[in-house]
Amino acid sequence: MTSDLKPTQSLPAHVDVLIIGAGISGIGAAVHLRKHCPGTSFLIAERRPEIGGTWDLFRYPGVRSDSDMYTLGFSFKPWTRRKAIAGADDIMAYLRETVDQYGIRRDIRHGMSIAAASWSSETALWTVTGTIGSDKTLFSITCRMLFSCTGYYDYDEGYTPDFPGRERYQGLFIHPQQWPEDLDYRGDHIVVIGSGATAVTLIPSLAAGGAEKVTMLQRTPTYIASQPSSDKIALGLQSFLPAKWAYTITRYKNILYQMFVYHISRTRPDGLRKRLIDMVKDELPEGFDVAKHFTPPYNPWDERLCAVTDGDMFRTIREGRADVVTDRIKTFTEDGVLLESGQELKADIIVSATGLKIKVLSGMVLTVDGKPINPGDRLLYKGIMFNDVPNFAMWFGYTNAGWTLKADLTSEYMCRLIKYMDANELKIATPEIGEDPVEAQPMVNFSSGYIQRSADLMPKSGTRAPWKLHQNFFKDARVLRHGPLDDEMVFANPAPASAKFDQAA
Repeated sequence: MTSDLKPTQSLPAHVDVLIIGAGISGIGAAVHLRKHCPGTSFLIAERRPEIGGTWDLFRYPGVRSDSDMYTLGFSFKPWTRRKAIAGADDIMAYLRETVDQYGIRRDIRHGMSIAAASWSSETALWTVTGTIGSDKTLFSITCRMLFSCTGYYDYDEGYTPDFPGRERYQGLFIHPQQWPEDLDYRGDHIVVIGSGATAVTLIPSLAAGGAEKVTMLQRTPTYIASQPSSDKIALGLQSFLPAKWAYTITRYKNILYQMFVYHISRTRPDGLRKRLIDMVKDELPEGFDVAKHFTPPYNPWDERLCAVTDGDMFRTIREGRADVVTDRIKTFTEDGVLLESGQELKADIIVSATGLKIKVLSGMVLTVDGKPINPGDRLLYKGIMFNDVPNFAMWFGYTNAGWTLKADLTSEYMCRLIKYMDANELKIATPEIGEDPVEAQPMVNFSSGYIQRSADLMPKSGTRAPWKLHQNFFKDARVLRHGPLDDEMVFANPAPASAKFDQAA
């Protein structure tokens, strides 16, 4: 460490826990620490000027959750707003309320960009370095535990394929991750490339915002289901039960339903496939080519199901304000895109809703006793920690259910671990693979493009416990809330100074 790395004003030299990221995961981790580990000091390092992570970053029209807020919300703070599928503004308001309710705001430092984290077994501390503030002042801070709550994608740019001839296009080309502020698209013809969650959100929102015509251009269809924006059962429960009770009942109802649908997708995919496609047929005019545009060549949940709220996208298609084209792009032209079929789609604006770029740990460089750590070479211990990396945890939510369900369980587990270590005067906790062999397999078994493109960057799941990922809330809850803490976890303390001196001699 060079001499110009120093604590900055209002930035402590040391905390017990450094949390990287002030999105849903980081805020949740901080609240769990405050509630369950009250003597543990912590700081949240956030690069952006606002909390919220994903929900502050994305500003495209209609941006909303694609999970219900009873499972995307925190276990400790009921979601009481009317809409179950919420827009970014409501989600941000919920997060701000949480931060203020639990006194977390004073523990957040904005403008902190983390470059590297280095573990020393001699001191049993992480040394985290980076820059802070608009002047990029160098800082260094140490911590006992390092929590990475940064998600898994690159905040600076989304994924855009290398479209042939794109430089020829004379209109406006946008990726939803960099949506221009106050863009006026009234009266415009817009082509949205893609068929995932972002695309199906954009189509009706752009039409409602005054676009003349919106075309969803897809290479392959996606399973899409209409979902009510409000949960009638939840609203009924809220009318006569305390908010916490109504929220908890609704939360577990939705967890069970999500698990049931996912189970059916694995055990009876043909039946679920038929049901989903029949539901789409019911939403669209007679004669619409559902087989071509809404019948994927894979099974449900091989990729994430997309939800449209209250059938808004289907309604927009019925009204003639949007259409769907299933084809491949041959080249961009000056006025739009030429497809392999020979059809040309002219557009004033082209939106490339083509997914995310994976960036594990937000690009932070990890080293353990001087040895570089590549996350892609690591096994995930209980879906949280890396093998042979001490006192480090990564938050990664469910891909088949609400993200926060797993994030909350991760926070609960790390609080259990910290309390156990404090009670037993232990400084180091390192997951180590035991004698029984374990094979590495993909962390996420999805065929989605952004997952397949970056599989080598992601940490891996194992073939047995405690290294196997379940994507199952109840299995994880049992293990993380009540399971042993010492299964293939090695606890230790740094060697005393006298022992180090004797070894050196």
